[in-house]
Amino acid sequence: MKILFKKLRENAVIPAKATEYSAGYDLCCAANDPIVILPGEIKMIPIGIAAAPERNDIALFVFPRSGLSAKYGITLANSVGVVDSDYRGEIMVPLINHGKESFTVTTGMRIAQLIAMPVLSQEWICTNHLDKTSRGDGGFGSSGTL
Repeated sequence: MKILFKKLRENAVIPAKATEYSAGYDLCCAANDPIVILPGEIKMIPIGIAAAPERNDIALFVFPRSGLSAKYGITLANSVGVVDSDYRGEIMVPLINHGKESFTVTTGMRIAQLIAMPVLSQEWICTNHLDKTSRGDGGFGSSGTL
């Protein structure tokens, strides 16, 4: 499968895998100047690219980088970002600083990762009856911890 990318900024970096078997393709900051994220603050980080999957049933999902999260408390404000197959604008990444220190994002820094995944189309049907299961309506914690 192919994903077409268009550079929207001169310093944009086309996503690439860090290792042969990496699941995600790294997204890099394409801002012209460093972006400082204060503790508790959210900043939109420009990636400088637009994308077009070759199939309409593919979406691109933006995930945090585990190293930034574990070492500095930097993660995505929306947990996981979704880039719909028909979106052609610039990919932006909302980073939040959960750490205790300011964090500076610089041009070219790898800040998130992109994974292409299939999306199933659904038909939503309103009904008055759902099949019974062993779990039933047991909610949070109902299945235990072990």
